[in-house]
Amino acid sequence: MTPRSAAAGPGDREEMLLAAYATLRETSARMLTLARSGEWEALVEQESRYLVQVERIRRMDAQQSLRGERAARKAVLLEQILEQDMEIRQCLVARRDELGRLIGNSRRQQSLDRAYGAQQGTLPIDASRRFGKRGT
Repeated sequence: MTPRSAAAGPGDREEMLLAAYATLRETSARMLTLARSGEWEALVEQESRYLVQVERIRRMDAQQSLRGERAARKAVLLEQILEQDMEIRQCLVARRDELGRLIGNSRRQQSLDRAYGAQQGTLPIDASRRFGKRGT
C-alpha cells in the first residue's frame, strides 16, 4: 500500500481504485486508436504502460473491494475495457494475417528468383552460327 492510500479512508481508496480503472480504460482507448491506424510500434509502447497499470490495479483490487454503486461502476469500466481489448485483438489478427500473406508472397518471390534468377543475367544464345539460318 502506498503512503497516500494507507492514509486514505475506505471511500477514498474505493475512488482511487475506480480512478485507476478509468485510467486503464483511457489507455485501452488510446491503444485501440493506435491499432485502428496501424501504428504498431506506438501500440507496443502503450501496451507496456497498460500492463503496468493492470498490475497496479490488481494490487489495489486485492486490498479494496467495491460494493453497490461503485461495484456497478467498476463492472461498466471493465466491460468497456474488454470491448476495446477485443477490437484491438481483431486489429492484431488482421495485421498478423496481412503479414502472413506478405511473408508468403516474399517466399514465393524468393523461390522464383532462385529458380529463374540465374537466367536473368545471361544473354540469349545466337544458335544461327551453329545450326545455320533457316530459310537460306
